[in-house]
Amino acid sequence: MEYISTRGGVGAVDFEGALFSGYTPDGGLFMPQHYPSLDRDTLRRWSRLSYRELVKELCSLFITAELIPRNTLNDLIDRAFSRFRHKDVVHLSRLKDGLNVLELWHGVTYAFKDLSLSCTGQFLQYFLEKKQKHVTILVGTSGDTGSSAIESVRGQKNMDIFVLLPKGLCTQIQELQMTTVIEDNVHVFAAHGNSDEIDEPIKELFADVDFARKYNLMSLNSVNWSRIMVQIAHHFYAYFQCAPSLDTTPLPVVEIVVPTGGGGNITAGCIAQKMGLPVRLVAVVNSNDIIHRTVQHGDLSLSESVKATLASAMDIQEPYNVERIFWLLSGSDSHLTKMLMEQFSVSKSLKLPEDLHRKLSETLHSCSASDEDIVRAMQRCWEENRYLLCPHSAVAAHYHYSQLDGFFAFLFLSSTPRCCLAPASAAKFQDAVLRAGLAPQLPPEITALMAMETRSTPLERGQDWAQVLRERIKATAQRW
Repeated sequence: MEYISTRGGVGAVDFEGALFSGYTPDGGLFMPQHYPSLDRDTLRRWSRLSYRELVKELCSLFITAELIPRNTLNDLIDRAFSRFRHKDVVHLSRLKDGLNVLELWHGVTYAFKDLSLSCTGQFLQYFLEKKQKHVTILVGTSGDTGSSAIESVRGQKNMDIFVLLPKGLCTQIQELQMTTVIEDNVHVFAAHGNSDEIDEPIKELFADVDFARKYNLMSLNSVNWSRIMVQIAHHFYAYFQCAPSLDTTPLPVVEIVVPTGGGGNITAGCIAQKMGLPVRLVAVVNSNDIIHRTVQHGDLSLSESVKATLASAMDIQEPYNVERIFWLLSGSDSHLTKMLMEQFSVSKSLKLPEDLHRKLSETLHSCSASDEDIVRAMQRCWEENRYLLCPHSAVAAHYHYSQLDGFFAFLFLSSTPRCCLAPASAAKFQDAVLRAGLAPQLPPEITALMAMETRSTPLERGQDWAQVLRERIKATAQRW
């Protein structure tokens, strides 16, 4: 199994090479050169597996035994999930009127990113110990990625992590989950800018090939293939939990509703689909609706500004993983992908070619939700189920309720099961819960953050953020 750039400008690498990369040197993203195709017998066998075992099976398809022997891979994944609060790692809540909510947030930081990042942290540690190597991890976060990435590598001597968060645009709890980690290898920067703006200095440092090579730069954002790989398991598990039977021909379809920001989770769904999983994918977004407009109209263009919404982790205008989806749907056409993404980089506006837009709209459905829609979905779910949704999960629930109340709802509900992915616990979003007129439910680990010491470095507007990062990375490297 080898990995190639979506833009075709670099040679193939193995899993280790993809793991230790951010953007590829030609500005693209790594993707597998080939995808395993799963037959009915494999799907039936996998349908009996736990989430943990599914992750092991999927990872073994993309990581050769020469790189990580299967028994070792199993041990690394077991270790990754050892800190999760739920015995099944993830949990499906079956609620009223076919609302199935797959809780992906039972990790340390109460967010779905703990799933992929805990595994990725173990893979990194395995290779670094083997080769006595040090890496510098750069992460831009809109809320949850930063804390999950920090927890996956905190205290490790052979990794330093630099996290940029958008000051005032995360929730208080999200910010505290990052700034209260006082470790020598953890460096948090509070930037006065939005999520897209904090990505710019990170891209600049990765584009400086000599600097990136000298300090072994890598990313734990979903530009990293390892994140996407683990997230493929969400879709298989959701399917097996919700499919009525695998004894019919053809296999039943399950609709999976995916709250979407940077696009990593929906990319994983597209890959699962390509591997043979019979799922209907719905990308749901908040008022920052670039993915919705792209699916509906082939219009990949920025709005005037990023809108601050209740679903703050999805307040993104440049969902970089659409590049992977374009490459996948264009038949691995790196020339076309490169041309499209370079055009978008310059003009911030792109009209998809007709054929690519047709394939995209056949692969994905989409929906956008306003803050008012989010609040109504949170309220309705509580009233009907006494179940508290986070605002991101509520974006998915809004889609479910809109279909439930539609003209053909009965026909659709009776024939196609639906699963809504829930990316975070409501405990992290007190303001949204209060906005919905509901009572926050705070676990003790969250409450304890309020009294802890914090540490971060401010990045002010007008500063050269890339240069500040360069200097801190250089200074940190002196103690390696």
